[in-house]
Amino acid sequence: MIDIIPAKTQNHFQELGRLADIIWREYYIPMVGKPQIDYMLEKFQSVEAIKNQVEAGFEYFLITFDTIPVSYIAIKKEEDTLFLSKIYVLSTYRGKKIGKKAMQFIEEKAKSYDLKAIRLTVNINNTKAINAYEAMGFTKTGTLKAPIGEGFFMDDFLMEKAV
Repeated sequence: MIDIIPAKTQNHFQELGRLADIIWREYYIPMVGKPQIDYMLEKFQSVEAIKNQVEAGFEYFLITFDTIPVSYIAIKKEEDTLFLSKIYVLSTYRGKKIGKKAMQFIEEKAKSYDLKAIRLTVNINNTKAINAYEAMGFTKTGTLKAPIGEGFFMDDFLMEKAV
């Protein structure tokens, strides 16, 4: 059973931080290196960073599989679009339709907010995710290379899907 729970408490934020630490190190270190992941986890996925993002309008959701926390998403309502900031699943739970259910949930959120599209950014080297997003109907709309501090950069494709 897959459940999607709004993350609003300190305990939720701690669980999100724990999941981020596992997933990001496992998945992204081979892609961008450990120093950048160490920096990004502290700056963007620490308990304090998550709390600050929620206060700034981001909505985080913890996803459980048979009551076990295994995944999370973060979205932000914008003027015409829903920004999908984060969608991550523990490797041992991939292939169990968690990502599919999360994307259905995100699409329902965009429709409930009466938004025209969902947009996201994805690392240009993350071919698995790019292929998955394209299979779900997202198209590349541009690129973004932006400094994130400490000499690190985001080097992403911009993708969008009409809802």
